[in-house]
Order: sequence, then structure tokens, then C-alpha cells
Amino acid sequence: MPGLFFSHHNMTEINGKEDCKLAEGKIHKKKQKAFGADLKNYLKCMVPHLESGIKASNSRNVVLSAEEVMQWSQSLEKLLASQSGQGVFREFLKSEFSEENIEFWLACEDYKKTKSDHLHGKAERIYEEFVQSDAIKQINIDYHMREATAKRAQDPTHTSFDEAQKTVYVLMERDSYPRFLKSKAYLNLLNQLQTNNSK
Repeated sequence: MPGLFFSHHNMTEINGKEDCKLAEGKIHKKKQKAFGADLKNYLKCMVPHLESGIKASNSRNVVLSAEEVMQWSQSLEKLLASQSGQGVFREFLKSEFSEENIEFWLACEDYKKTKSDHLHGKAERIYEEFVQSDAIKQINIDYHMREATAKRAQDPTHTSFDEAQKTVYVLMERDSYPRFLKSKAYLNLLNQLQTNNSK
């Protein structure tokens, strides 16, 4: 009687592959759950502290309000202008494995305020961390911009990273930012603050 025969070796190979896929799926789900828990804890920590107006490091009272969180939806610029907004957006980007974008953008903002005699060291650090082709947190820019940025970083000025920073900003604005506004992280935070305000 005709039938399908698998050797014992082939069956263990097939079962092994399926086990791997199942294990990978479980790990992926765990990562998602872990990220969700991390973000929830981050938001839980942020909201009460910011609401209660605990003194921030810059010694001003920082209170996170529903109005401020709603303003984040007006533009990426408004989101990044807020310290709390940067924190929440960074956590969201971590979930998408693209936090290097905001880290690079923030590093560039800091770089622009650097005293001239410290420019060289900071330019080198930013280049090594984000720009060079084997950088740990390599940003998504094309080959020509990478080369041009490398040249500018060798003889640094306050505008050495401006073009690359603008490119990364546009990338976040068109890509990650719209997804952030639709994300549970953002909508839950807004909802929580609106609920607290209406009490």
C-alpha cells in the first residue's frame, strides 16, 4: 500500500525545526510582554511623580497634564520639546528597535550647545556611536551623507551633524511619530490623565 515514509532522522529534524520556531515565538511573545510591562511601569512611575509636581533636576516643578500630552500630537517638535515627551517617545522607539534615532537627535542637540574646545571629543563620540558604518547604534542615512558627515566630524563645527540630524528627524516625523500617536502607550497615558483631571 503506497504511503509516505519518513526516516526517523528526518522526523527528528522536522520536530527540531518546529520546536525552534515554537521557542522563537515564545521568546518573541515574552519580549513583547516584557516591553509592555516595562513601558507600563515607566508610565506608572512617570505619571504620579509628574502629577504630584516633584521637583525635577532643573528645580522647576514639572506637572504632566492632559493638555501637555495632547500638545504632543500637534507636532514632533512639540513632543521633543517636552522632557516627559522625549522619555515616553524613547520608550516607544525601543519597542520598535529604533531608539538610536532619538538618541542621535538628542546627542546632536547637546552637541550644538558644546563649547568650541570640547567639540572635537564630542564629534568623535557621536561619529563612532551613530554614524560610522559599523556603529553600535548606527542611524539610517545613505552612503553619501555618511561620508559627508564623517568629513565634517574630522574638522568639527557646531553644524557638523545638522544634515544627518535633519534626515533622522524627518525619518522619525514620517515614520515612527504617526505610529506613536496611535500607540497604546500614548493613548493610555492621555486617557489616564484625562480621567484623573475629570475626578
